[in-house]
Amino acid sequence: MLGLKLPTDPRWVRIAEKSIAEILTDHAYCEQKATSTAISLIQNYPDYPMIVENLSPIVKEEWGHFELVVQQLNKRGLKLGLQRKDAYVNQLNKFIQHGGSRTSSLIEKLLFSALIEARSCERFKLLSQEINDQELKQFYKNLMVSEAGHYKLFLDMSCNLGGKEKVLSRWEEWLKYEAEVMHSMELRGDRIH
Repeated sequence: MLGLKLPTDPRWVRIAEKSIAEILTDHAYCEQKATSTAISLIQNYPDYPMIVENLSPIVKEEWGHFELVVQQLNKRGLKLGLQRKDAYVNQLNKFIQHGGSRTSSLIEKLLFSALIEARSCERFKLLSQEINDQELKQFYKNLMVSEAGHYKLFLDMSCNLGGKEKVLSRWEEWLKYEAEVMHSMELRGDRIH
């Protein structure tokens, strides 16, 4: 469904389990960045009604996810740690094409967001299936469904703006690039991406 070209190494969940505080902290900041990205898209593209209409609820939902992750930390007597650089997102950001029309710029940003949501969904699915903590298993199952919806929304908006055939061709380029990024990255259990 997600189209990712390189699945996450299944060992990632076992590594992540050893550093629950770190993975939850990273997850919280991922949700915060997703909120900020949606707000930024609304601020920069208010003249696109579909952006305002579709992303306003996403802002609320992503911030709600941040709060839920903080609750998971609190339940375990853990504290939200410091935010760290996200090498994965930084590498994807380099692939965004600049120049061209406002619409093409928006499409690139939507595809960027769709890809991050797709990888998050894939990781949450692994956690929901493999993590030993039963509460976190259900927690990540619920979030996986939400991330899948976000991924689909971003991709659908891109296709509506740029034409399905053209956008899906560019999406294929994004998927290939993301696989290269994933292949080049160290397997770490303290990061969602």
